Amino acid sequence: MTEPVVHIDNLTIQYPNNLVLNSLDWSIQQGENYIIGGTSGSGKTTIAKAIAGLIFTDNTVKVTFDDSKSLPAKVTYISNWYQFTNLEGDRNFYYQQRYNHHQGHDTLTVKAELEHFAKKENLDFSDIQQRVQDFGFEDVQSSQLIELSSGEHKKLQLVRGLWEKPQLLIIDEPYTGLDKNSRVVLNNWLDELVQEGVQLILITNDTLLPQSINRYAHLVDGKIEIVDSQADFAKDKKRQQKELPAFLRAIPETNFDTVAELNNIFIRYGDKVVLKDVSWKINVGEKWLLQGPNGSGKSTLLSLINGDHPQAYGHNLSLFGNKRGSGESIWDIKQKIGIISPEIHWYFDQNATVWHTIASGFYDSIGWFIDVKFQEKTQIEELLEFFDLMDVKNKNLHTLPLGKQRLALLARTIIKNPPLLVLDEPCQGLDNDQTKYFNDVVDELAHYGKTLIYVGHYVSQLPSCIEHKIVLEKGEVKAIENILETVA
Repeated sequence: MTEPVVHIDNLTIQYPNNLVLNSLDWSIQQGENYIIGGTSGSGKTTIAKAIAGLIFTDNTVKVTFDDSKSLPAKVTYISNWYQFTNLEGDRNFYYQQRYNHHQGHDTLTVKAELEHFAKKENLDFSDIQQRVQDFGFEDVQSSQLIELSSGEHKKLQLVRGLWEKPQLLIIDEPYTGLDKNSRVVLNNWLDELVQEGVQLILITNDTLLPQSINRYAHLVDGKIEIVDSQADFAKDKKRQQKELPAFLRAIPETNFDTVAELNNIFIRYGDKVVLKDVSWKINVGEKWLLQGPNGSGKSTLLSLINGDHPQAYGHNLSLFGNKRGSGESIWDIKQKIGIISPEIHWYFDQNATVWHTIASGFYDSIGWFIDVKFQEKTQIEELLEFFDLMDVKNKNLHTLPLGKQRLALLARTIIKNPPLLVLDEPCQGLDNDQTKYFNDVVDELAHYGKTLIYVGHYVSQLPSCIEHKIVLEKGEVKAIENILETVA
């Protein structure tokens, strides 16, 4: 009998006041390709990192490679986030930096990053060119890493990891930020790799999976349980319906009829056109869906509206009834907007507690803020109670399960009851129940006069309040519709 690929014997991992894995035993045999799912915070990422050798396990985890295979005898772990660095090797970036093109040259280009990786791993760059094209990733080869959207960063992670063809490939949330076509491309590629001898462990609650997946497991009370299908995965508790805090049931005061009006907007970086002749009008109280493939210009378009893009000046752009550049400050604009995005999550202060995270929404900061007033403290406490975050209010945001992190950031987004909510792929990495919880809250907020811009790829994962849709493709408006059509 051949040895298992992975054998775990009595693995225990404990963080301060938190037992994550408890005397866990697990064996993965040749040919078994697993999905690990289950509740938020159950230890899925921890066990993946333990198998990949990224967490000390005191020899309780053994990985056995097949010497008869031509594939590299290694485990490759692809994390949920892409940890890129600047040219000096550190990660000291700030949120708006990706829009300041003159500062973008602090990082490698996509092509240079891939060439560097090829040299390091002794890979042939020509082997990956068709994959890059299939992913719709060829147009960003000259872009700096810091200029990429979250979906494009995920593609770069995946291209690097799958290019290696390791004997064991572990991907944490493989579909985060990917558009519909890219998910299909990824699943087909994974199936091809399995045919070549790669073994898979995917951490996801997504249901659109590679055909090669043949095993399912979840974590319960720190131990692994093998189940028959994803339907058997443990789920987070259903949301208990609560009344919105009174301050959020107050319709925001507005002395304008139009939240944003963009006319024939062109944005370019050198020879690269990011937005081309884009026009869009958003009236007070409208609920919009913004869609488009990865790299279509969605993030850049939103950056014009939320005040972060330096090229907003000099364009025919009005926000909240005032032409951009007519004397209002960026803080005047931000006071009227609540925003959540993968980029804000990525750049958020790693030392911020949940309480400080929510409080920072009053001042539109992603870290330090001045002392809050009594009424503001009251609103923070009301949102902590509303989102069931009271018991973790003094914990660092980044130590929480992803679902609770997203809820804390939603609380930050709405803390000042702004007239405009911009929710840019807010449910990345959440399972269907968590997504429904999140979107149910958005629907409740929508009843009280909020204007909404929501970015999402799948109609099944959207709030029901959406009324209009705008679709971008390669920087151009391809459709503006008043009735939401099923995108699937």
